[in-house]
Amino acid sequence: MARAKKQRKPFLKNWRTELRNYILAGLLIIVPLGVTIFALRFIIRLADSTLRLLPESYRPETYLPFHVPGLGIILSFALLLIIGFLVRNFIGQRLVRLGEKIIEHIPLVRSIYSGAKQLTLSIFTASDQQFSRVVIIEYPRKGLYSLAFVTSQNTGHLRWLIGKPCISVFVPTTPNPTSGYYLIVPLSEVVDTDLTVEEAFRIIISAGMSPPVRNAKAPAETAGED
Repeated sequence: MARAKKQRKPFLKNWRTELRNYILAGLLIIVPLGVTIFALRFIIRLADSTLRLLPESYRPETYLPFHVPGLGIILSFALLLIIGFLVRNFIGQRLVRLGEKIIEHIPLVRSIYSGAKQLTLSIFTASDQQFSRVVIIEYPRKGLYSLAFVTSQNTGHLRWLIGKPCISVFVPTTPNPTSGYYLIVPLSEVVDTDLTVEEAFRIIISAGMSPPVRNAKAPAETAGED
């Protein structure tokens, strides 16, 4: 009887381990898929809200017996194309400049608009100095390191005040990289990386649980083998 009891413990332990592994495997599929579906639903609903810009008699639900999700994306895409076409011509550019001059004279609105415009340019343009270079800096204190995105290598008057070459960086927060901190860092304290912007965002969003994969060994690992 004692022998039978001893044999049951490993079986129970293995059974619990396998059950936990199955649950974890299911979570690894369901959680990312659920987050993706949730994000897509949010985007589709936000885009569908643009249908309210149309008169009620022109809305699709007036003629269709059921709601078709995603029609707002088509309208949003069309609006972006129309607005982009208008602002790219001579008259549109003059109107945009006139509107921005008016905004510059409104204190609070000026700050919000300027910051939002710079952030949009950083994310959606392919400039070499805007969110295209990933670096490592010591932050929030010595001995702790954070990933940062270089937003500008020209700090202008700020460089003169500090007295040494500096760059502007954006340090995003985890797991929401849309918020973060703007820092001015001396160039000598910046460590360059070979990470792409996509890889860096994946690391930040996953809180380090999704590190980049490299075939080559890291310098520290290679040095330790000598």
